[in-house]
Amino acid sequence: MMRRTIFKDDHELYRRAVREFLEREITPHHDAWESAGVVSREAWLAAGAGGHLCHAVPEEYGGAGVDDFRFPVVFMEEMADALASGPGFAVHSEMVVPYITEYGSPEQKLRWLPGCVDGSIITAVAMSEPGTGSDLAAISTKAVRQGDSYVVNGTKTFISNGQLADLVVVVARTSDDPHRGLSLLVIERGMAGFERGRNLAKVGMKAQDTSELFFNDVRVPENNLIGEEGAGFFYLMSGLERERLTIAVGAVATAAKALALTRDYVQERTAFGRPIGRFQNSRFLMAELATEVQVAQVFLDRCTMELVAGRFTADTAAMAKWWCTELQLRVVDRCVQLHGGYGYMTEYPIARIYADSRAQTIYGGTTEIMKEIIGRGMGL
Repeated sequence: MMRRTIFKDDHELYRRAVREFLEREITPHHDAWESAGVVSREAWLAAGAGGHLCHAVPEEYGGAGVDDFRFPVVFMEEMADALASGPGFAVHSEMVVPYITEYGSPEQKLRWLPGCVDGSIITAVAMSEPGTGSDLAAISTKAVRQGDSYVVNGTKTFISNGQLADLVVVVARTSDDPHRGLSLLVIERGMAGFERGRNLAKVGMKAQDTSELFFNDVRVPENNLIGEEGAGFFYLMSGLERERLTIAVGAVATAAKALALTRDYVQERTAFGRPIGRFQNSRFLMAELATEVQVAQVFLDRCTMELVAGRFTADTAAMAKWWCTELQLRVVDRCVQLHGGYGYMTEYPIARIYADSRAQTIYGGTTEIMKEIIGRGMGL
């Protein structure tokens, strides 16, 4: 593998700290979380205490104030290597909290950010609805202004961190304009009319709570509106680039983990009197997969540095998201094949990776939506 040059000494020191944290606080408990369908809140508090949540939150609100995406990249790569698909730390730190950091009022930041950093406040973002999928303009959840509050009614689904979340950034319609009519409202645990549905049963990622959320005449104070009324679509679009790169980072790291596990397996497993890795088909396939993962990693590292420099674009984010997640599925599928029947047994890590990987090309915008964004960017 080529030497990666984007990381400096402080990033590698942080990587060692992350590995120690995962070995101590996550790996020993992950099987239990898989059975329970949810990660313990203690794990979130441990992540906060270790400085692993919300790296970019300013120091005045309890964060490290380090807006360097390479630190989250290190954290997500190590999470993938540890097969820690349960904790929704990336959703919280890279997809939800930035809305508060970037667009929240000083009062909102003071009220919420310290808890987001220390893990005592867990967040989720509620965009998807039963009938909308990736079409944000079709969102039907409504927020009607009444005095100094908004009354929210609607249903959301496929919400990561849905059971644990203390704060939910809800995308709601405040006018009939398809795009300028969307606003972001923070609905808090315990608000009257806010109900959580079942913890959805998924093919994979079983330790990560994913829920339906119901809002029945939920009265939300106007000071829980993030930014300006009607600016929600703009805020969402500005955050999707980071979100999609986050997903791509996890995809390539997971593909690399699957490849490493399979390399070890084909060296140990024998058939017809020799390790299966010595058969030409196995060697050629492993060589192809290793090359594709390496090419994706180089592209992804360039994307990371573009984001750090403030030059990352929506088109490139879409390219990274669709290419890297599709690569993940392809690599993992081939690795299962090389494991033979054992690849389908859940006692082998590759089987869990296989189940956990399937959602990658769906959430955060499907592959088809990513291609549509790229095509439009080309003027087509």
